[in-house]
Amino acid sequence: REFSPLLGLELLVPWVASCVQYRLVVRDASTLQILQLYTCLDQIQHIEWSADSLFILCALYRRGLVQVWSLEQPDWHCKIDEGSAGLVASCWSPDGRHILNTTEFHLRITVWSLCTKSVSYIKYPKACQQGITFTRDGRYLALAERRDCRDHVSIFVCSDWQLLRHFETDTQDLAGIEWAPNGCVLAAWDTCLEYKILLYSLDGRLLSTYCAYEWSLGIKSVAWSPSSQFLAVGSYDGKVRVLNHVTWKLLAELGHPAAVSSPSTVVYREAEKSPPLALGRLAFPPPRAPAGPRATTESKYEIATVPASLRTLKPTADRANPRMGIGALAFSLDNYFLATRSDSIPSAVWIWDVRKLRLFVVLEQLSAVRSFRWDPRQPRLAICTGGSQVYLWSPAGCVSVQVPGEGDFQVLSLCWHPSGDSLALLSKDHFCLCFLEAEEGVGTALGQQDDHT
Repeated sequence: REFSPLLGLELLVPWVASCVQYRLVVRDASTLQILQLYTCLDQIQHIEWSADSLFILCALYRRGLVQVWSLEQPDWHCKIDEGSAGLVASCWSPDGRHILNTTEFHLRITVWSLCTKSVSYIKYPKACQQGITFTRDGRYLALAERRDCRDHVSIFVCSDWQLLRHFETDTQDLAGIEWAPNGCVLAAWDTCLEYKILLYSLDGRLLSTYCAYEWSLGIKSVAWSPSSQFLAVGSYDGKVRVLNHVTWKLLAELGHPAAVSSPSTVVYREAEKSPPLALGRLAFPPPRAPAGPRATTESKYEIATVPASLRTLKPTADRANPRMGIGALAFSLDNYFLATRSDSIPSAVWIWDVRKLRLFVVLEQLSAVRSFRWDPRQPRLAICTGGSQVYLWSPAGCVSVQVPGEGDFQVLSLCWHPSGDSLALLSKDHFCLCFLEAEEGVGTALGQQDDHT
């Protein structure tokens, strides 16, 4: 997973791995003590742990190389060279013993086995938003393909990479596919120029087709609930449509207006904390601060009076990829909550109560929301906006936490530890490991910062 041009970070029990230029650093996830240091042949563009955390993959796209390192046997390593075919993507299979490499121009996918050293080839992979997806149990792989100017989906058995099903999809330009968490249904959606989402069974039967409207920009984001009972579809009209798993019909339509008027919705608004006044020292202006990183400003949440107006962003109509529609959405692990972000209201995170299908909370930040992630163990949401704070919300409330450390630490992305006890915060060339105290309802942060320059 690559989070920024200079630093990638992947978190897995009990280690954390980061890459800087051509070096791979593996640390203890609780103390940040260096456990292993590996040197690759060129700059690393992507790193990824195997499912059992025994191996780590480093992709060097510029050279068309993949290097694999072992945590149990530091002297063992593997190098995969795609040669003149080039390399644009690389990932692990769920068993952690096969690597799938996508060559340049998406001519083919090469499956390399670390155990038998055998090689398999899959032709016609399509270059799209999300063209490859595994079932959660790791048994099947679904691949989007483009053959004879038509879209297809092939389903493979991951144990021997044999073709199980192959079928054509009724799409103009297939944009993405994703398995339901239970592995029984495959969702496939069309290009943003046409609103269409199709549901297929494991044997390739078309279960249902849903189209909300025509002649306008369509689907922008898709998310399954962890229970596979709901499929949330975010579109360019600023609405999220929730489909049920029984009839695949519309269950609810969730709008994102610029004003929140429901009295049952709580609106948290971020505000800067006012610095305390030092009386008796106001006779002379303070001395000018020396040049350096700008001072960070702490913030807090205030409850806004409903009805509350949110800051909106007017999209540019004459440019591609307008900032409008639902750009991000995610269900909490317990299926109780759905978090969404409308790109036309980029500073707000909307949290919906899935049980009652109503808006529960709106968090309006001072800056545009860059990323949010749910805690993998409980309904707790972490948010970052590119500033020096990380924001945490749970049903008990919300808090703004200042990232400890010198200078201005700009949190550009974040990821949870699988245990939910810690949070990795990433800036352009630093990362910070944030530990959460279990006795707190929302959580407080204790940081350890490691510099990569």
